[in-house]
Amino acid sequence: MKLEYTDVIVAPMITEKSSELKDTLHSLCFKVHRNSNKLLVKEAVEKLFNTKVESVRLMNYYGKEKKYGRFTGRRSSWKKAYVKLQKDAKMIEYFEV
Repeated sequence: MKLEYTDVIVAPMITEKSSELKDTLHSLCFKVHRNSNKLLVKEAVEKLFNTKVESVRLMNYYGKEKKYGRFTGRRSSWKKAYVKLQKDAKMIEYFEV
């Protein structure tokens, strides 16, 4: 399966931890496609946001089994990427106030 750059990055993750990492370590957090790898994530961020990437860390999260009344179901599995930008690269702003 060939992934396009727009398919690799699903959504930015905006949490307290990711905001702290953005300010201190020049790092961003994204929810990415399950079949993506470090090279695809790096290329996608560089092409879509026009910036330079220093390193990428990926983590797999497996879906938990949840109970809904007497029925059991399973949440979907997903993957998270921490992308560290180079020192001289411009920071990505998710939204403007």
